[in-house]
Amino acid sequence: MSPFSALKGGLFALLAISAGAAPALAEDLTFTLNNGTSAAVTEFYLSPANVGDWEENLLGQDALPSGAATDVTVADGRATCTYDIKTVFKDGSEIDDRGVNLCELGAYTVHE
Repeated sequence: MSPFSALKGGLFALLAISAGAAPALAEDLTFTLNNGTSAAVTEFYLSPANVGDWEENLLGQDALPSGAATDVTVADGRATCTYDIKTVFKDGSEIDDRGVNLCELGAYTVHE
């Protein structure tokens, strides 16, 4: 084996190891939010599972009427799929759902 071949083989092995060790890049999480209740949803919060505080209201000033759906994008830079969810309705009542894997579901339906 020539010295060049050995060097080339070693360089290839180093590149292969480096590529395998690269961190996974976080992607935006997009899913469909369905309101399967008889009331309008006025606030919708996500937080990575087991984090004590809620993130911002993803509906902003909008409401999601009964039976309606909307696409939600979470651009938080995290590589997590499992979230705790808090839904607030027009009458002020709330529903919490813990440990939901939104990557697997692709859609989340709020139920009464």
